[in-house]
Amino acid sequence: MAEKKQLFVNLFEMACVSHITHGLWTLPGNNRERFADIDYWVELAHILEDGGFDGIFLADVIGAYDVFRGGPETALREGLQSPNLDPLLVIPAMAAVTKRLGFGVTFSTTYEPPFAFARRMSTLDHLTKGRVGWNVVTSYLPNAARNFGLDGEVPHDLRYQYADEYLDVLYKLWEGSWDDDAVIADRERKIFTDPSKVRYINHVGERHRVAGPHIVHPSAQRTPVIFQATGSPAGTEFAGRHAEVVFTGGRTTEEFRRNADTMRAAAVRHERDADDIKFIAMAGVIVGRTQEEAEDKWRLYRENASLDGILAHSSLPVDLTAFPRDITVRDALQRAGVAPEAVPFLPLDRTVGQALDFIAGSRDDRFLVVGTPKVVADAIERWLDEDGLDGINLRQYHSFDTARDFAELVVPELRRRGRLPEPDARPATLRERLFGAGNNRLPDRHIGARYRGGANLDNPIEPLSLGAANVASF
Repeated sequence: MAEKKQLFVNLFEMACVSHITHGLWTLPGNNRERFADIDYWVELAHILEDGGFDGIFLADVIGAYDVFRGGPETALREGLQSPNLDPLLVIPAMAAVTKRLGFGVTFSTTYEPPFAFARRMSTLDHLTKGRVGWNVVTSYLPNAARNFGLDGEVPHDLRYQYADEYLDVLYKLWEGSWDDDAVIADRERKIFTDPSKVRYINHVGERHRVAGPHIVHPSAQRTPVIFQATGSPAGTEFAGRHAEVVFTGGRTTEEFRRNADTMRAAAVRHERDADDIKFIAMAGVIVGRTQEEAEDKWRLYRENASLDGILAHSSLPVDLTAFPRDITVRDALQRAGVAPEAVPFLPLDRTVGQALDFIAGSRDDRFLVVGTPKVVADAIERWLDEDGLDGINLRQYHSFDTARDFAELVVPELRRRGRLPEPDARPATLRERLFGAGNNRLPDRHIGARYRGGANLDNPIEPLSLGAANVASF
């Protein structure tokens, strides 16, 4: 009998009050306002480690949501991802009190130089004993661009070309600059590092000039696990070249499988195996000991959700709440002087009320389940077997009740079904938990592996081709 596919489960987090479930921080017992307290992260880490979670996935932004209503006021009132702490800095506190919990952390390739980031990630990989992954993003907020000296956003596809070179620099530092046995710590000869096994990388590219050598010796994984969230053509091509885990979705089984197959095909184009990429989706799980209890929780969350927070998060360039609910979106845009092209996701011939209801429920999609542990486990098994999902980022409605409910009610049921391992049954590093024992490092066929042992440092890779991508300068 074939072994059952197991679920990889992260808690989806962000070091802020309101991440993606806007308005719910005010619920009784919610700990969201404690996000700047180190004890919050330590307590959460214990819950996740003891509760059978594989990891915590930390989102981030480096700008304010200031498009909706022409400024940041709505986002600030809502606590919408502002204030927001640096997610890299909360990881050591959690790593210190756990042994198996993994950490996926978001960092942008667009604005900060790669050398310093390479050092920070190698440090985290050392301190966590190989439990860290990097969620590669290119940053999409206009305010983020202005925070780093630009007048406006770098065009979408150009950001991915920048990211391609950024990762090339990092691979050279992480994989090529130091040999595995460079550190010898020879007390008798008083030699800590063998200089013959450390080298400059001398990267000279369109955006970056980095001499090296890397300032940190090789960590357990060398290169952290490469996560990416994408759905665009440029992002898909980038994922085919670099990503090991892709955060994606789909409104139907067919749509999800089509998205995944497109990325697998991109991986094959880049001389990788189709199954070199795992797929995770954001999932909503509201579980109760009875169906009625679960539905009561879901009703409470819906009743307290903030429409203003959702609209600000979507960076909607028109305030639909300022118009009568019975006029069409097209009419509202015309009155506001906003071109329909600015809101391609809105149904123009629906009423404003229908559009607002659509936006408010936009995350109540394919990967949402409300019910008893059996109902939830049945749904998760369908996600694994029918959709082809490998894991979930568990959306939080209440901190810490969402994580506790999953740990206490869902994890035991999934273990009984062979969908989650027993405690401490998985290997130590994050990449091993995803790809199996012995897979600490990037596979040889991954483009980053070409620099091992100092090979190819003077042989630049071809820039990522994005076809008809927009590569206009800024």
